[in-house]
Amino acid sequence: MKISVLYGTETGNAEMLADDIQSALSDEHEIDCINLADVDPGALSSETFHVIVCSTYGDGELPASAKPFAEELAKTGNGLSGIQFAVFGLGDAEYAETFTHGSLKLADLLKSCGATQVGERMTHDASGDCLPEDVAVPWISEILNQVPLHSKEM
Repeated sequence: MKISVLYGTETGNAEMLADDIQSALSDEHEIDCINLADVDPGALSSETFHVIVCSTYGDGELPASAKPFAEELAKTGNGLSGIQFAVFGLGDAEYAETFTHGSLKLADLLKSCGATQVGERMTHDASGDCLPEDVAVPWISEILNQVPLHSKEM
């Protein structure tokens, strides 16, 4: 299966986790890792499964590298039918009102444009005891088992 790990980051944490996911899956899948700042939403392929890794910045906002992608999505408004994705959010539960809102905003935007989310959005709390990759790698492995059978030939 072709997989593209797309990350939105402010300080580099989402990029590091995206790299960890890429490393964990690279033996079994054709996989790349791309900053959302370098992604044109119109170029997303239905032949690729997209894993979104996104932090939250400030008052529940998208990180700087995800903003251009989100703005372009909001402009186009649709056209992502056939696109499948999963979302992993990074945040700090000390900020309970805005915890992982960056990833939530991206997921909602993708769905509003016609993309299909596979599985539940997963999150990691920076205030917690475990490392993000200890949550993300088992999660994405389970998500990939949920991708419809015809998509596994991607």
